[in-house]
Amino acid sequence: MSDAYCTDCKKETELVVDHSAGDTLCSECGLVLESHSIDETSEWRTFANESSNADPNRVGGPTNPLLADSALTTVIAKTNGSSGDFLSNSLGRWQNRNGNPERGLMQAFKTIATMSDRLGLVGTIKDRANEIFKRLEDQKSTRGRNQDALLAACLYISCRQEDKPRTIKEICSVANGATKKEMGRAKDFIVKTLGLETGHSVEMGAIHAGDFMKRFCSNLGMSHQAVRAAEEAVKKSEEFDIRRSPISIAAVVIYIITQLSDDKKPLKDIAIATGVAEGTIRNSYKDLYPHLQKIAPSWYAKEEDLKNLSSP
Repeated sequence: MSDAYCTDCKKETELVVDHSAGDTLCSECGLVLESHSIDETSEWRTFANESSNADPNRVGGPTNPLLADSALTTVIAKTNGSSGDFLSNSLGRWQNRNGNPERGLMQAFKTIATMSDRLGLVGTIKDRANEIFKRLEDQKSTRGRNQDALLAACLYISCRQEDKPRTIKEICSVANGATKKEMGRAKDFIVKTLGLETGHSVEMGAIHAGDFMKRFCSNLGMSHQAVRAAEEAVKKSEEFDIRRSPISIAAVVIYIITQLSDDKKPLKDIAIATGVAEGTIRNSYKDLYPHLQKIAPSWYAKEEDLKNLSSP
C-alpha cells in the first residue's frame, strides 16, 4: 500500500491496489481513484534453482520496419536433449534447413549495432546505417563484396549525414578487420549505387574541424578551459586558407592549445588520440604558425606566451 490524496476524503490516505481488476482504491472510503491500470512488472517469477534454458517470455522483440516479417516469424527453441522432445528437435532441424530469407539482413543489422555501441553512437545513426544497407540489399548490390567494409562504410556515411562524423580510422577500429582502403572503396561504391538509384548525388554532409574537437579533447583529458579555447581557436582557423584536412587542423589546434597551457601534452599522445600522424601534425603546425596571434584566444594566451612557442 502507498499514500496518496483522496478527492473524496479530502486528505492523504492509504491506497489499495487490486491487481486482478487493475483498480486503485482508497482504503477509507473505497473510491476508485484509478481504473484499468496496466501492470508493467514481470508476469513471472524466477527462482535460483530453475533451469537457465527456461525462457518465461511469451512475446517477441520490437518490430523492425526494415524487416518484412520481423514480428511474424517463429523460432523453435533448442531442447535440453530429453527423449520426449523428438518432435521439437525435428522441427528445429527442418526450420534451420529451410532458413530465414532475412537472416543475412538481421546479422548485418546486428553487426552495425555492435559497431555503433563500441563507438558510443546514438540510435539515429545506427538506424540510418541500417536503412542504407537495406537499400543496397534491395538492389542486390552487396553480393561478392566485402561485407565488413560495406557495413563500416554505411556507418561512416550515416555519421556524416547525421552531422556526427567519425574518422575512417575510428570506424575501421571496430570494423572486424576491414582496412581503410577497403572501406574507402566501399564508401565510393555505396555513394555511386545510391546516386544511380535516386538520380541525384548522395548528400554526405560537410566535415569541420570543430566536429572532432570535443571528442579528441576528452580523449586527452584536457581541462574545460582548454577545451573552450581549442573550440574558439578552431573556429577562427576556418577564416584562413589552410589546405589541410579538418582532422589535421583539429589535431594541430589541440597541440597549440596544450603547449600554451600548464598541462602540456606530448605530440605522441595527441597523435594517438586524434589518429593523425606526428609528421602530419608538424607540417600542419607550419601552416598555422603565421596565424597564431589571430587564432589563439586572447583571454587564454598572451602575446608573450605565443612568442615562447617553438618555431616550426
